[in-house]
Amino acid sequence: MQNDVGSSTLDSVRNYYGKVLSSSQDLKTNACCLPGAVPAHLREKIARIHPEVQDRFYGCGSPIPSALEGATVLDLGCGTGRDVYLLSQLVGPRGRVIGIDMTEEQLAVARKHLDWHMKLFGYSQPNVEFHQGFIEDLATVGIADASVDVVISNCVVNLSPDKRRVFSEIFRVLKPGGELLFSDVFSGRRVPEPLTKDPVLLGECLSGALYKEDFRRLMRDMGCLDFRVVSKSPLAVTEPSVKAKLGNIDFHSITFRAFKLDLEDLCEDYGQVATYLGTLSDAPHAFELDDHHRLEKGRPMLVCGNTAAMLQDTRYASHFHVQGDRSVHFGVFPCGPTPGSMTAAVAGLVGGGAAVCAPGGGCC
Repeated sequence: MQNDVGSSTLDSVRNYYGKVLSSSQDLKTNACCLPGAVPAHLREKIARIHPEVQDRFYGCGSPIPSALEGATVLDLGCGTGRDVYLLSQLVGPRGRVIGIDMTEEQLAVARKHLDWHMKLFGYSQPNVEFHQGFIEDLATVGIADASVDVVISNCVVNLSPDKRRVFSEIFRVLKPGGELLFSDVFSGRRVPEPLTKDPVLLGECLSGALYKEDFRRLMRDMGCLDFRVVSKSPLAVTEPSVKAKLGNIDFHSITFRAFKLDLEDLCEDYGQVATYLGTLSDAPHAFELDDHHRLEKGRPMLVCGNTAAMLQDTRYASHFHVQGDRSVHFGVFPCGPTPGSMTAAVAGLVGGGAAVCAPGGGCC
């Protein structure tokens, strides 16, 4: 398998994270450890994770969704297991969390503290498991077709030499209606091929960053026609030697959300209205589906057909009331970067000033 997916790249990454880095303090950029990336409701649970696990965490966001009780969650590139142990608390004793990583030194830290965490969480049986393997080949570690409710990844996909294969595997293992929520580093232009072999730039999550438009095309090829931006932050490259190599390439940490659903390549209007019931414990007042869909508790919102499907054909269904179906079509849905309340959407239809979602990228 290693030769199939680029042995030199994988060896470089494994060496960087297994031997070069001893903690997050050794990183030369903030690409993998952005400050303020953790939502307030998760901080108490992260505080319950062993310090050694936290010290070797290299994520760039917080791809932890809501409604996880009893779910099966797969963490790609789990490292020392910080997000796995965070998810362990969220899925509860009836749930299951699977961590996959190719670096044995990191997995050794994760496994070392397994019993410590289970005792602290009050679980009689472990609800987490760790496997050494490649995120490009989940079948080898026993992940079956349509067996996972949620896939997360935190600043790992950029390290893969075969990203197409990674996403193919993700959509293979997700159940119908399953969710992918992942944070990673993306570039505003393609990284020149010589830089992709630089071990420091690769290990720092920069030279393997996907160009945003290439990512859009890749998702289209996977059959995912509508994926959403949840959050986006620019990355600051301050290390002079690294900055000199990269020149004018800009980088962002972006968290994307996608579902295994049959969606359209444009947001289409069917007159559907969604109301959030306020029943998610971590979102008592409003649920943020993406960067321009904030659904307030009890407040009806006009939504496109794709958004309606994301809310009613997934594990979120019990938390929303969606009115209407697709029997009548009203044309393209006005969808912009600001919250699409019913009032704003209607005003956009009347005034013609609302932005329309771009083909192939949904509302992102």
